[in-house]
Amino acid sequence: MTLVVGYAPGARGQAALHLAAMLARSAGDDVVVASVVPAPWVPGMARVDGEYHQQLDDAADRALDRAKELWPDGVRATYVRHRARSAPAGLLEIAHQHEASMVVLGSSSAGVFGHVALGSVTDRLVHSSTVALALAPRGFRAARDARVTRVTAAYGGSSSAEQLVVAAASVAAQVGAAMRVASFAVWRRPAYTTALGTDSEDLVLREWTDQVRETAHSAVAQVEGLAFAPHDLELVIGSGRSWAEAVEDVGWDDGDVLVVGSSELGPVAQVFLGSRASKIVRHSPVPVVVVPRARAEELAERAARTGTP
Repeated sequence: MTLVVGYAPGARGQAALHLAAMLARSAGDDVVVASVVPAPWVPGMARVDGEYHQQLDDAADRALDRAKELWPDGVRATYVRHRARSAPAGLLEIAHQHEASMVVLGSSSAGVFGHVALGSVTDRLVHSSTVALALAPRGFRAARDARVTRVTAAYGGSSSAEQLVVAAASVAAQVGAAMRVASFAVWRRPAYTTALGTDSEDLVLREWTDQVRETAHSAVAQVEGLAFAPHDLELVIGSGRSWAEAVEDVGWDDGDVLVVGSSELGPVAQVFLGSRASKIVRHSPVPVVVVPRARAEELAERAARTGTP
């Protein structure tokens, strides 16, 4: 398979390169490092138009030369400059040309360091991409021999969430990684001056947790029934007074990747993040892979049928 990584000079571009190399090294994939250049408007008569676009081409070529210097040994990569009406459109065009399974992107420089932050390009793609997206936290760095060691699938309790878990498990097995199924609960307890009166709130949280564990067992059983399953599998539930606390509550290590699925309200063939998934993505301290529902269904069906991803 092939990964496309959108590269632009700066820390954001380096984070995307580090993540793409880790993912490709884990799965044995090829990588296309791409620099997208704005396509010209209707050709003008003035020579300055040509000079301006030549400057853009030269800048893109210099960026790709820098990417070559940063790229680690042992991972196959090619480098392309591509003209398109916009960066998101250009990256998807390259992905389709190379039949890529994923587009890898960095976070906005305006976001919180160490967390995923959506910029103009990533925000558009997480609501329109027809291929999976991998998002690197701001400032993400990985060792030159780093691999994915654990895959965490965000589970929301729907049938499509079960398919996402099976799809993520098949990929985890392929790369030799452990597997977690994770649900998150945000619970804002009223600011009582004593513990009196909080028992009902605690009871609701316990009942919700028990219900999630019960429904998640179906997804876990499907994973355990795969002919080619991850070597380790666990179910975890994170809770907190905010999404940041709930996501952090499950604990994260180097080599972790979080997988989330598209909302059932969006197009089947495209990525479309719902409100809960968006909050989880924005508070993730590890790389996030966002999978279109159709792609998750395809991977899950293939894993159940053949035992391979």
